[in-house]
Amino acid sequence: MYEPLAERMRPKTLDEYIGQKHLVGKDAIIRRMIETGNVSSFILWGPPGVGKTTLAKIIAEQISVPFYTLSAVTSGVKDVREVLDKCKSDARSMFVKGRPILFIDEIHRFSKSQQDSLLGAVETGIVTLIGATTENPSFEVIRPLLSRAQVYVLKPLNEEDLLSLLNRTVETDPVFKEYTVKIEETEAILRYSGGDARKLLNILDLLMQSVKAGEAITINDEIVTTRLQENPLAFDKNGEMHYDIISAFIKSVRGSDPDAAIYWLARLIAGGEDPKFIARRLVILASEDIGLANPNALLLANATFDALTKIGWPEGRIILSECTIYLATSPKSNSAYLAIDSALEFVNKTGNLPIPLHLRNAPTEMMAKMDYGKGYKYPHDYPGHFTAQQYMPGDIDRPIFWNPCNNASECVMAKRMQDYWGGESQNTDNE
Repeated sequence: MYEPLAERMRPKTLDEYIGQKHLVGKDAIIRRMIETGNVSSFILWGPPGVGKTTLAKIIAEQISVPFYTLSAVTSGVKDVREVLDKCKSDARSMFVKGRPILFIDEIHRFSKSQQDSLLGAVETGIVTLIGATTENPSFEVIRPLLSRAQVYVLKPLNEEDLLSLLNRTVETDPVFKEYTVKIEETEAILRYSGGDARKLLNILDLLMQSVKAGEAITINDEIVTTRLQENPLAFDKNGEMHYDIISAFIKSVRGSDPDAAIYWLARLIAGGEDPKFIARRLVILASEDIGLANPNALLLANATFDALTKIGWPEGRIILSECTIYLATSPKSNSAYLAIDSALEFVNKTGNLPIPLHLRNAPTEMMAKMDYGKGYKYPHDYPGHFTAQQYMPGDIDRPIFWNPCNNASECVMAKRMQDYWGGESQNTDNE
């Protein structure tokens, strides 16, 4: 049976493992766990092809404990319970040393009930849980489980990592060693790999399959580009270029092209994408790219997420379509996104500036005697429910974080602020 190149090149030890030095380098946390044999439960969060599954297998191999694996896509509560029963049996066995490791791929796809079924085993030490996810665990992993498992972030492989993998493959893979390999250029293969080891190896596999026995394999930018254009999905074994398609979807909505947005939405649906993943992206997009130009966009996107959860599939596709078209045809503004990033940058530079006394709360007599709250003007006591007073820390020049974009909604807001604050109002030059 043919074994894919990505599987043939899967590292067996930490010394063969490429990348993630912040986790497996000298004195790094996961290396220390392996060296001491004391491995606690954790979740590996990172993009595809950066070594999440491989790292879990290496850990189990290095500390010589039973290793069980489940895929959240195909496993139900029954499967989880059966595996946990095996782990309990291992824990009681005099022939098994150390706690079994249960590796759950795509743990973010587990339902709440499936995740709940893991809690007891993790809490009592029957099993060491290692989860892998491409999604932010704080969105999809239940809080009790997160409190029992540290989250470690894996990074995309850098250029040096990918070149190291490329050279190692050419030099050590038994199939590649049968060919003469000429590496002339690497810019294209690195760019198409996008920090993903599996993509790089799939491209190499494609290049090898495109030559006849005895011919040399030449790696240069033109050949790599041509081969991928001839078979654009050949280097993505899952059949859909997940991150490329979601990027095209978001950019089409941001660019106000509803037809393109619906096309990419259809590609995501046809490719089996998790509908909640799409809905979550729409919520983010509504605040980041539409924002104050149409505040109803965020309300609709949030309602979409909620309705999708209640209605389910396949009718949920209609809800996603409605929201996508609405967001694509809405006016756009990124002023809120830019404002919070500007404010965060300012906070990082200036630190914890003192809060003006008149803005502080005075729940006790002692605080009142210290002038907490003294001089505060209650806006509702004034005409128009506004009166000017100092709200920023008093020892800095008043910074401007929000620069409204030039759209109907924000022009009204800007006019109101101009009426209130006069010369301190924000401008509307941000197009």
